[in-house]
Amino acid sequence: MNANRNPGAEARDEHGFWVASRWLVLRRLTQLGILLLFASGPWLGVWIAKGTLASSMTLDVLPLTDPLIVLQSLAARHVPETLALVGASIVLAAYMLVGGRLYCSWVCPINPVTDLAAWARRRLDIKKGWALKPAARYWVLAGVLIASAMTGTIAFELINPITTLYRNLLFGLSWGLSLIGLIFLFDVFVARNGWCGHVCPVGAFYRLLNSNSVLRVSARGRERCDDCMDCYAVCPEMHVISPALKAKDNQSPIIADPDCTSCGRCIDVCPERVFTFTHRFDHKIDRQMPPEKQSARAVPLDKVA
Repeated sequence: MNANRNPGAEARDEHGFWVASRWLVLRRLTQLGILLLFASGPWLGVWIAKGTLASSMTLDVLPLTDPLIVLQSLAARHVPETLALVGASIVLAAYMLVGGRLYCSWVCPINPVTDLAAWARRRLDIKKGWALKPAARYWVLAGVLIASAMTGTIAFELINPITTLYRNLLFGLSWGLSLIGLIFLFDVFVARNGWCGHVCPVGAFYRLLNSNSVLRVSARGRERCDDCMDCYAVCPEMHVISPALKAKDNQSPIIADPDCTSCGRCIDVCPERVFTFTHRFDHKIDRQMPPEKQSARAVPLDKVA
């Protein structure tokens, strides 16, 4: 990709701001909407969702619990309450259906921080960084469970930046913001997509739920790809793209790698509209080239033998 290229600029010029940014806008609105559900109580006295993303009760009816919390509790030899088990089962079933890493891009409040870090990294043209092993996050996840077993506590919640950020935003605290700042700096200057892609045990856990989920991104229009590389530039897990985008003949265009966060940024920034949201059973490929592409790729008459 051209170092001076601004990913998504061509898509905005050709299709307008909304088409070139809609999934990003919808993600931010979803993250903000979830935050406001929790904030309505401490800010306005209207308690819609009580708690945090770790464990909550919505409208005094719907319990939701992060399954990783339950796992840590079991490792610590504490039997969770029935409501916690019910809440974890609901969350587990939902993310197994739509895709575990949807949590990372559509729900987690750290995502805007790491997205901002990725943008800053591109603007500063930082190309190199610490190449963390893909298995690193699983070692961290295992370490969290071991720590819970050894201490008899839900160990990760003592430092979990997701819960920390929610508590700081909801109750006007500031002591945990330094941790969020460290994650930002880590992603900018140390490792590309370092926290979400290589360290966060919550992301590692939800990745395990992503193997057979229904919601997928498809490179259905891959025959229109002009190798501008904008999708790779903005994708937080760029290695997931090639197997679908560069597949041969009738091979599936579905991005099946469980690392995919279904953020939709590849859909947004692609000027050729190569990508789309679909389901895992949709293997259709667009065979027809748009008229402007057909003419662009046509062989000039004076070149015909």
